[in-house]
Amino acid sequence: MKIKTSDLRRLGRDPHDRSEALAASLSDAATDRGLLDVAYGFADSPFGPLLVAFTRRGLVRVQYPGGSLEEELQELAARLSPRILESPKATEPARRELDEYFAGRRTSFDVPVDLALTHGFTRKVLSATSRIPFGSVITYREVAGRAGNPRASRAAGNALGSNPIPIVVPCHRVVHTGGGLGGYTGGIDRKIALLRLEGVLDAA
Repeated sequence: MKIKTSDLRRLGRDPHDRSEALAASLSDAATDRGLLDVAYGFADSPFGPLLVAFTRRGLVRVQYPGGSLEEELQELAARLSPRILESPKATEPARRELDEYFAGRRTSFDVPVDLALTHGFTRKVLSATSRIPFGSVITYREVAGRAGNPRASRAAGNALGSNPIPIVVPCHRVVHTGGGLGGYTGGIDRKIALLRLEGVLDAA
């Protein structure tokens, strides 16, 4: 594997800068040669930096700030692959689209989604949730029906609560039948903020 030296020359002699440039070159080379099974990076958001992770099939994880990075990476390594590395290049599409979403310039995501961290009814619920349009909401009962079991609204709620790809798989667009907002894995304040961003709720 060849390591580019152009970044090292550009950054000069500072050892910290050189090590960062070397790490970036290594991750880019691993990405280009298909040697990386899971790539992760960080996206800016109004809530702080979001951890985003990709497999070769698509975006597999979005994590709100506040969790343990080490524990999250260990879980991804255990459940997906130990060949995991930080790669700004591999995660750039998600970071760019999230930037556009939070800036009000994007109403749907084009990055492919990988639901490898889910299975069974949960995967069906999240697949149905991914098709809820920007600026609209449906109920837990409705999303359960779209997943094939209209009586399983409680199970649908549990599935949404374990959504590994919030925002992009928009579980914030699912609410109670009676009009209440329901819960949210990222906290109710974040759910309110996302619904306000999409015009579902009036700004405070």
